[in-house]
Amino acid sequence: MDPATSTATLQDDSEPSSTWGWWPSWRPTSAAILKSSEAKILARIQNDMWARYVTLPSQEHIWTLTLTSKSAPKPKQQAPTKTPLVMVHGFGAGVGLWLRNLDPLSHSRPLHAFDLLGFGRSSRPAFPGDAAQAEDHFVSSIEQWRQSLGLEDMILLGHSLGGYLATSYAIRYPARVKHLILVEPWGFPDRAQSLAAEAQGTEVVKRPPLPLWLKAAVAVLGFFNPLAVMRAAGPWGPGLVSRFRQDFKIKFEDLFDDDTMTNYIYHCNAQTPSGEVGYWAMMEGLAWAKRPMMQRVDQLPASLPVSMLYGDRSWISSSSGHEAARIRGKAYTRVALINNASHHVNNDQPVVFNEMVEEICNSVD
Repeated sequence: MDPATSTATLQDDSEPSSTWGWWPSWRPTSAAILKSSEAKILARIQNDMWARYVTLPSQEHIWTLTLTSKSAPKPKQQAPTKTPLVMVHGFGAGVGLWLRNLDPLSHSRPLHAFDLLGFGRSSRPAFPGDAAQAEDHFVSSIEQWRQSLGLEDMILLGHSLGGYLATSYAIRYPARVKHLILVEPWGFPDRAQSLAAEAQGTEVVKRPPLPLWLKAAVAVLGFFNPLAVMRAAGPWGPGLVSRFRQDFKIKFEDLFDDDTMTNYIYHCNAQTPSGEVGYWAMMEGLAWAKRPMMQRVDQLPASLPVSMLYGDRSWISSSSGHEAARIRGKAYTRVALINNASHHVNNDQPVVFNEMVEEICNSVD
């Protein structure tokens, strides 16, 4: 069935047998619990949605949502399909955290959102320990996913780690990207250059202080995967996430009056680490990348328009965007700041965020 013309909500979500293993009872999680937790969130979706696994040539599976508007033209009145919007989440997240954006952004064009390889409900393969190889594993899986879906091109939007990977993808496969939208992209500044400039008082890319929970993670987990403590906490893990990520409960309190969102985050990340291992291989000090994207942003084609969206309260500074624009010279690079928003700008200011993304998409077609 063509997802662009479907009038029913389809849910082909049987778990691939090779995706999940056996989980010790010490950690109160499982594939089934994560599936149930996500289903409670996705039940809020109003538009037509097709949720299924996309199998890659490697036999790895990418959990994917495809949304179209209920008012979209049906087969007998089919209008030219607009360029689809593809959304790539950040570290430790999954498709459920796009809840406030999925319906609004799928009204005028097809929308695809997927769990990155190694995160959420997607397969959890072993990632290389080398930064370049880990990045290549992520980017190659995105390209294989695109090929499996038969997408010719896309508007590619990435948040945080997803922004880093989306940029890497656009450098390697520029013909597939009509507009690159980077939301709070991680891994852009060059740590050595930024620290040297800061010491001299001439810093180009300023980085605001990290939030306390992130500072604690950096101090405690310097030699471990970033979410190791959450898994080591066993039955106390869900409470730990609920306590330290109360902000997510607040962001969605008008939709859920319980721990739905923090439980989802816990179950996304309490599984055996995989994408997290890939991230650990690429990161330097949690907030920095070993291979800073600022060193490669000039490899984006001048013909590819780039929009960079930041929250004014985020620990990631918009000055990275301005530096990227300077490097790209006359190539279209828009940097926009959204007021009263933190790192998760799409959930802090969803109306403003959705309007800005819709405007960008409409500039494509």
